[in-house]
Amino acid sequence: MQGLEEVCFQIISYSGTAKSMYIEAIQQAKAGDFDQADQSMKDAEDIFVSAHKVHMDLISKEAGGEKQQVSLLLIHAEDQMATCESMKILAQEIIDLYKDKYQK
Repeated sequence: MQGLEEVCFQIISYSGTAKSMYIEAIQQAKAGDFDQADQSMKDAEDIFVSAHKVHMDLISKEAGGEKQQVSLLLIHAEDQMATCESMKILAQEIIDLYKDKYQK
């Protein structure tokens, strides 16, 4: 079984990678490369799903009676996931705005 620290670092890593890819997708859309922006969004989502799976496993273990000690690292990991989710939503909105701009 993985230790809590390792699980937290996995969540942080997956979320950080996905967040960077969402930003990259915005930059691609800004340059007018919408196919690549869409692909980057899909790739980022695949990575973000990995973060969710690791997090859900942690939640499932706790629901099954395996209590986890709340740590600053766990709070940080969950914060990174929440920030990534916000970035995903904003990235899609910004990409849509660039698409509208370039289509006019």
